[in-house]
Amino acid sequence: MYITCLDLEGVLVPEIWIAFSRESGISELSRTTRDEPDYDKLMKWRIGVLREHGLTLRDIQNTIAKIDPLPGAKEFMDRLRGECQTIILSDTFSEFASPLMKKLGMPTIFCNSLEVDSGGFITAHKMRCPNSKLTTVKALQSIGYDTIASGDSYNDLGMIQASKAGFLFRTTDKIKADYPNLPAFTEYSELLGAIRAQLKK
Repeated sequence: MYITCLDLEGVLVPEIWIAFSRESGISELSRTTRDEPDYDKLMKWRIGVLREHGLTLRDIQNTIAKIDPLPGAKEFMDRLRGECQTIILSDTFSEFASPLMKKLGMPTIFCNSLEVDSGGFITAHKMRCPNSKLTTVKALQSIGYDTIASGDSYNDLGMIQASKAGFLFRTTDKIKADYPNLPAFTEYSELLGAIRAQLKK
């Protein structure tokens, strides 16, 4: 029995922090897990930048409200969910993800949460569990599922490599060069075809 695990940002929706970087005019906030593999380090740095510029959770949510899924993402998800159980595994936060899930047809998402003070400033990020994507894939395997996984960043590599089948999607040239054994796709039709082929095995 298969279950497919997908990353969110860069795979189904634009990168939230890149969109907010453009909206706020703070170029350094465009750094993502494609640039910094250590997510804890990246988030602590982001929280410091937000505080320095007086930006709150609400400011980020106002940007997220304007974000739509990537072209073809909703149709891809509809087709995939019609063929196998699918979960989004993301290092984003429930405070960010909710409006995006509505636009994607309310798929299941496992993500993290934020701690916010009385002034609306983000004070900390709370991870659901350590190495959440890999940990979740291993947990699904422990209860009888074979997993298929796809993502675009360094923090997706663990779940991709641990799965029965794993695919890179719209990733960087560096990641493709560093992991030449992982199939890499740029179109939803290619990814769906690869998943379908695995489901038939």
